Amino acid sequence: MILQADPGRSFKAMEQKIKAAVAKVLESGWYILGKENENFENDFAAYNQVQYCLGTANGTDAIELILRALDIGSNDLVATVGNTATATVSAIERTGAQVRFADIEPGKFTMSAISLEKLLMRQPEIKAVVVVHLFGAAADMDALHEVAQRHHVHLIEDCAQAHGAEYKGRKCGTFGIAGSFSFYPTKNLGAFGDGGAVITNDSVLYEKMAALRQYGWKKRYISEFNGINSRLDEIQAAILSVKLPYLDANNEKRRQIAACYKAGLQDIEEIILPVEPENTRHVYHQFVIRVPGEKRTELIEYMKENGIGCAIHYPVAIPLQPGYEKIPHICDLSETLKVNDEILSLPMYPELTGAEVETIISALRGFFK
Repeated sequence: MILQADPGRSFKAMEQKIKAAVAKVLESGWYILGKENENFENDFAAYNQVQYCLGTANGTDAIELILRALDIGSNDLVATVGNTATATVSAIERTGAQVRFADIEPGKFTMSAISLEKLLMRQPEIKAVVVVHLFGAAADMDALHEVAQRHHVHLIEDCAQAHGAEYKGRKCGTFGIAGSFSFYPTKNLGAFGDGGAVITNDSVLYEKMAALRQYGWKKRYISEFNGINSRLDEIQAAILSVKLPYLDANNEKRRQIAACYKAGLQDIEEIILPVEPENTRHVYHQFVIRVPGEKRTELIEYMKENGIGCAIHYPVAIPLQPGYEKIPHICDLSETLKVNDEILSLPMYPELTGAEVETIISALRGFFK
């Protein structure tokens, strides 16, 4: 069986180094906010060419901490997209803020600056916008940054699926006031448990988030304000430090797999292939095709019968989910609501072999022949 995602292969590829790093932590007797966390924070900040990185318990907390540090909370409004993981919206609502949705660009999966502009004009009280770099592709940061500046709203980047992705030569997460990351095991840079981080160049924001992630403490046991418990533990930090030097090479492997998919499937009219926006470096957290009509369900079953796992990221747009259907639709969301009925994620991870990729392509061609 070729799995759609297989983090176990990532472990096998670096097994000895990871075991040694974990053993070092266990033997140290220090398991929370120690040298491993500090080392990873420094290395990840350097990788992204920013001044500060703050490890967190997960990517959801990372977004929440940014918003809390910006004093965004009860009944404030925050804009994002509706075709992201639920975690993005959950993080916003956990602060007490309310979500408003902008649409995505036609033919892409990332926020439309035109739709955001319309949303901000209709609801000028919006205080922040969370841009999601989905599937490993960078959003149009020039256009979105310009809109955010003109309307005086904070620009936050959700980079949970975009470790190492670039827009005009700069890493995603470096365009807004802060960028959030998830290190869930299937991510381009994945831990073997939960983990997350925030990056920023804003020293004041960093200091407040550092306190917020541990009960609002600036001095131990004394809470300056109401914080949370969200710390990247030493074991996961050590694992991430082992894996970080391989991130660019593994992203390049993803790009090579994507190129093979595109070459092998480009002549199939029923498949819409993903695009790599101009001036960006796509890192293919997912390779997402679009199959219009009822054929997608048949295709998933066919691939399963042929020993190939596929997935839908995500099957129902957040505005249509029971937990969020009461959020008002201020703008037209037609593109957002359309793509979820068509998208399909093919297997994508650096450890896929050339033979496996050819097997996947052959199966797809067999279905559409």
